[in-house]
Amino acid sequence: MNKYVNIKCLMDIPFRKTKTGISLQVRVQPRSSRRGIAGLIGDAVKIRVHAPPVGGAANDELIEVLAAAFGVKKPAIRIASGHSAHHKIIEIDGIDAIPEGCLDT
Repeated sequence: MNKYVNIKCLMDIPFRKTKTGISLQVRVQPRSSRRGIAGLIGDAVKIRVHAPPVGGAANDELIEVLAAAFGVKKPAIRIASGHSAHHKIIEIDGIDAIPEGCLDT
């Protein structure tokens, strides 16, 4: 059973190192009234987006949220798997660890 855990700082996010950066698991909640990183569900980061899961709008907003949170440009982030699913694997190039910092909640 996956347990929801609220997180306050980015460094609480579990990740894996890759050749070009890091990868992490996310669970996207589309059509949310709030936007941003919400917490952890198991090893996945729960991310809320306003956009519906239609025509890639939720994926585009997911990339915007992650780029702002990690301080990277949008082209550095790509969806490695799960393009049409709630659970996705995200790869972020150009960083080798989760940056320190706390979330705006």
